[in-house]
Amino acid sequence: MNIITKFTVVTEQGMEALLMLTKELAIEKYSTALEKKVLDRYIAQQFNKQALVAAINNISNQWLVVYADNEPAGYACITSKGTRPAVLENKRAARIRDFGVLKKYTAPEISASLLEKCLTVCKAYDHLWIMEYADSPLVGIFEQKGFIRQPGNEQLGELPLASVFLMK
Repeated sequence: MNIITKFTVVTEQGMEALLMLTKELAIEKYSTALEKKVLDRYIAQQFNKQALVAAINNISNQWLVVYADNEPAGYACITSKGTRPAVLENKRAARIRDFGVLKKYTAPEISASLLEKCLTVCKAYDHLWIMEYADSPLVGIFEQKGFIRQPGNEQLGELPLASVFLMK
């Protein structure tokens, strides 16, 4: 299997891949934890074409897509802006804001490629952090890569779900 992770910009191909990935991954990740109407509203607000174009064009964000045999399999968004935990105030830190690989792509090399690219992109920062849905299987993947779970639980952004804060 040919696996490659690359940056995404606002092109027809890039937008098609991200629109599909963001919606499908949100459904896979949250459909068992959220009411359908809450999930539908979240997807409509966060992952419509206009919102994605604005997010991709924001200079503080970097969007990555991992491809498996030229098919989009997952994505990540890295950002240096936004509210951060108090422990990271006044420190050079970046956040993996979104990260996911579609369930049908089970080869561990796919998520590893995406995460390695995130880590490479963030080498210039002193800290890297993630806020992830508490029941997400991704928590274990991040911990295997040296992210340390921090004390306390928070709400996951605008979603009414418990989350964990991981830092590297």
